[in-house]
Amino acid sequence: MQSPAPPKSLHAGLHGLYLLTREDASDTRLCAGVSAALGAGARCVQYRDKSNDPQRRLRQALALLALCHQHQAPLIINDDVALAERIGADGVHLGKNDPSVAMARARLGPQALIGVSCYNQWDRAQAAAEAGADYLAFGAFFDSDTKPQAIRAAPELLRRAARFGLPRVAIGGIDAGNGAALIDAGADALAVLGAFWTAADPAAAARAIADLFVAPSSPLDQRDPPRSASPVSPGMR
Repeated sequence: MQSPAPPKSLHAGLHGLYLLTREDASDTRLCAGVSAALGAGARCVQYRDKSNDPQRRLRQALALLALCHQHQAPLIINDDVALAERIGADGVHLGKNDPSVAMARARLGPQALIGVSCYNQWDRAQAAAEAGADYLAFGAFFDSDTKPQAIRAAPELLRRAARFGLPRVAIGGIDAGNGAALIDAGADALAVLGAFWTAADPAAAARAIADLFVAPSSPLDQRDPPRSASPVSPGMR
């Protein structure tokens, strides 16, 4: 049931708009939203669904995998290593209560993209990097309706984390109005949920955030590039 994987070159690193999905019982509505984001410049999609409906999760994950690969973008599964393995997803994102990087790597293979939520915790970031994570996520940087009690992180953490040589993903209340400051601080990708899914014009919201990475004022050319994440192979995960 696997769809063809995107070219390996797409996995040289995470850069740009990183879309997080919201839970939706409607496959049509979910896929339409993700398609709009990809068409507007999203470079990566993370499927997040905490429902207790395994059939829905499997069905939606498969549909999103095919859609992402049509747009030459990777699909990351939130938390669920088994689901990522079953559908051949491009990777998995792990939180503090999820399996270890080592376990995910053993099940998904050496070329899986494995990301780790580090919140505001330097020690967790260091441990994830040493364990072989492919990217590190920090935040929340701003107030978020999705997770109002989320741990807050300072942008300086993004700057410090450059020493790990891994892509840095910023998360938490990010939109087109505040994302540039995080790119300035070293974010290689901006993870966005509410600013897209609740926008009056989601595609326009996605485009505005994606455009932050190509704006003339962007300092990206002045920053040291992150270490490349492992490329993804068609038989992965």
